[in-house]
Amino acid sequence: MRETDFFDGARVPVIGQGTWHLGENAAKRTNEVAALRAGIDAGLTVIDTAEMYGAGASEELVGEAIRGHRDEVVLVSKVYPHNASRSGVVAACERSLRRLGTDRLDIYLLHWSGSFPLSETVEGFETLRAAGKIRRWGLSNFDQEDLGRAPDGCATNQVLYNLGSRGIEFDLLPWQQRLGMPLMAYSPLGQGPALLEHPLLTEIGQRHGVTGAQIALAWVIRQPGVIAIPKASSVEHVHQNVGAAAVVLDAEDCLSLDNAFPAPHGKQPLDIL
Repeated sequence: MRETDFFDGARVPVIGQGTWHLGENAAKRTNEVAALRAGIDAGLTVIDTAEMYGAGASEELVGEAIRGHRDEVVLVSKVYPHNASRSGVVAACERSLRRLGTDRLDIYLLHWSGSFPLSETVEGFETLRAAGKIRRWGLSNFDQEDLGRAPDGCATNQVLYNLGSRGIEFDLLPWQQRLGMPLMAYSPLGQGPALLEHPLLTEIGQRHGVTGAQIALAWVIRQPGVIAIPKASSVEHVHQNVGAAAVVLDAEDCLSLDNAFPAPHGKQPLDIL
């Protein structure tokens, strides 16, 4: 599994595990826990969740999956903007820690920009950091201009990035790469089947002996400093994600994908799900 720099000298796999919509269906819980644990065993040690996901149900699921494995994972969660006051951040983090069954987060993110001044949110983050309850803090769904105004200390920015959503390549992604700030790519396989059913992905996948989804994921992580966090609700899906890290796209592949999914030629509004 290829690795990249994350924060404080840590090296992590370029593919992690997302958990949006996991934990919301009790009938799927056993399979979802098994998938997360299989991911940990396979080296997908960055696990991303949020208090928003299933109103805390995702965090509870992750807590069950990492029980006995906490020191093996890089645990990321996110705070709602309406909880992002100085004191609200601290209280929200405490609730997330209880649901996760741990005493610390590795990174705590502001889920998106809200009504509270970012400086106030960061004060709350730094309070948590001083108390040892988070190691670092970061942001999510921040464009380059907004991110550029953030206080010093931001460890990462998590945004939507996939073949069908390339707007960040014009300014945000190269800017973060120049700063050495890793970018976490959520929904790297898109939403729904439309992207993955594109015939070009199937064609390129057949040349490499892999699936179209693995081609789409390999395309995202071709960029330096990018950590993709696809969701996987089954062990089989986890193994497919792991296999994508070994796919090396050649110049012909990338040119074909650029023609089918054009790169941006100018500034675009940040895509957000």
